[in-house]
Amino acid sequence: MTAELIVDARNAVGECPVWVPEENALYWVDIPNGGLQRWSAGNGHVAAWKAPQMLACIARTNAGNWVAGMETGFFQLTAHNDGSLDTTPLASVKHPRPDMRLNDGRCDRQGRFWAGSMVLNMSANAAQGILYRYASGSAPHAQLDGFITLNGLAFSPDGRTMYASDSHPLVQQIWAFDYDIETGTPSNRRVFVDMNHFLGRPDGAAVDAEGCYWICANDAGLVHRFTPDGRLDRSLSVPVKKPTMCAFGGSRLDTLFVTSIRDDQSDQSIAGGVFALNPGVTGLPEPTFTL
Repeated sequence: MTAELIVDARNAVGECPVWVPEENALYWVDIPNGGLQRWSAGNGHVAAWKAPQMLACIARTNAGNWVAGMETGFFQLTAHNDGSLDTTPLASVKHPRPDMRLNDGRCDRQGRFWAGSMVLNMSANAAQGILYRYASGSAPHAQLDGFITLNGLAFSPDGRTMYASDSHPLVQQIWAFDYDIETGTPSNRRVFVDMNHFLGRPDGAAVDAEGCYWICANDAGLVHRFTPDGRLDRSLSVPVKKPTMCAFGGSRLDTLFVTSIRDDQSDQSIAGGVFALNPGVTGLPEPTFTL
């Protein structure tokens, strides 16, 4: 399968693609630049907004704007056609140390937002990342800790299994959890996939309509699909070394969109771009955050 470059975005760290069906558009972020971007599928137009902090993860809200995980906590974002971006603080996070930010995040199927934190310097090998659950009107609740670079958050179609990964080279694990959909509590943590046995480091993820887990294999230029019992089903190639996160979109949710990194060592002209693949399966509508 050939991956199509749909936006030569040249993002430093492109992440968190989210398909918005009512706009026929894909949104995503460029973390260190605080960038929120949108690609309109109908005409290929790209719009961009800039947040006042690093912008790590987003989810659509039931009000039609965005909840975002940034450096200091959770914010509400409202993007305007004139290029302005309203940024409203919702809840702050008390990091264990000052050089941290939120990273990967997404909503569960009940409309609660999840995001993990990380130390900015990955080479510090600091396992001080915390996974937070945030519901509107409440303080962020720390659920799990001990991560270096938390990624790979996703939920099974019935919402009763939660997935998370740690993409740091010293870890490279994907875990599954039983998930209580009433309380939003994960339990029974177990290794789902040991990515040390496969190409690439586990980065951002998505779950398809068949319950299979798709994860970007950073450093390997691949997106892997694992069955619910943890077996590798297929691997799709993208023409850059560092894919970061994938999301299903398009009118039939049968396109897999993939963001990527363009770092200082990149020798690929299209690194940091956004790509589209035909994965041969369909995805699920992305849940919205309940304000």
